[in-house]
Amino acid sequence: QVQLVESGGGLVQTGGSLRLTCVASGRTFSNYAMGWFRQAPGKEREFVAAIMRIGGGTDYNDSVKGRFTISRDNAKKTVYLQMNSLRPEDTAVYYCAAAGWAAIRRTGDVNYWGQGTQVTVSS
Repeated sequence: QVQLVESGGGLVQTGGSLRLTCVASGRTFSNYAMGWFRQAPGKEREFVAAIMRIGGGTDYNDSVKGRFTISRDNAKKTVYLQMNSLRPEDTAVYYCAAAGWAAIRRTGDVNYWGQGTQVTVSS
């Protein structure tokens, strides 16, 4: 069992930066790939970024490549999402997720979700 708690969301102007943090509890954090998803009002939840459980391999949605960076610290049971050059279209609730690497990009296959943190980018 893994519990996930996100923080770090907020209001930022276009071009600004935020860093989201997701802290996990439970003993099996390093067994899972970790990811971030987001959901804007009236839209489906979408994959943003993922990182392998060990080794640092990553994957990103094309819309955030070059602007967002995912990282993790297994000793601290924490995953981060550094978001730079933010745009109004990045406005959404951001969710932390845990799953196997093959499944981490698919909303329906995620094993564990956090409660979400709101990110709002003003124009």
